[in-house]
Amino acid sequence: MARLLLVRHAPTPETGRSLTGRLPGHDLSEAGQEMAAALGERLSTLTLAAIYTSPLERTRQTAEAIATRQRKRAARLITNHAGLLEVDYGSWSGRSLRSLYRLTAWRMVVTAPSRMRFPGGESLVEAQARAVETCEELARRHRSGTLAAVTHADIIKAVVSHYLGQPLDLFNRMAVSPASVTVLDLAAGGPVRVVTLNSNGDPATWS
Repeated sequence: MARLLLVRHAPTPETGRSLTGRLPGHDLSEAGQEMAAALGERLSTLTLAAIYTSPLERTRQTAEAIATRQRKRAARLITNHAGLLEVDYGSWSGRSLRSLYRLTAWRMVVTAPSRMRFPGGESLVEAQARAVETCEELARRHRSGTLAAVTHADIIKAVVSHYLGQPLDLFNRMAVSPASVTVLDLAAGGPVRVVTLNSNGDPATWS
């Protein structure tokens, strides 16, 4: 059974202010770099078999902070994986959250996300299917050991919703903070266990 650490990237200057989406050029803030370093230090007590990351700068930089505190050569640990990319928010990408909150369509994001397709982008149902298939692929690739997947909040919430067997429409009830870790135990073609959600604590507490 593989232990999969779903890691949300550390914050950028835009985190909590705008819907960055897949737009390039958004690096970690100074505070984000510190949070990523602290995360890497916490995870240094674990031996990671691999680190997979969404190819965006903020996730890649978070992955690098984790990798540099592992005993193996950092460059060999990290692999970009498009299945971990942020939801494609289409024409909403880059808009301030304040402006989006005023839209009638935002109510659907909050109350019925399973029905939401972002203008010019993908639906949350499609994003969930993509991310779950990625988790299953990684479980097949790593049948034992611990690996990290550095990705985005909505992706993590969608994955956890799937494995808990809960409707996607409830995924906004979960909090996934920057630089937090959500832990899944996955057996290829077998059982799944959600060990912890949104953890900023010591990995030794993950049973």
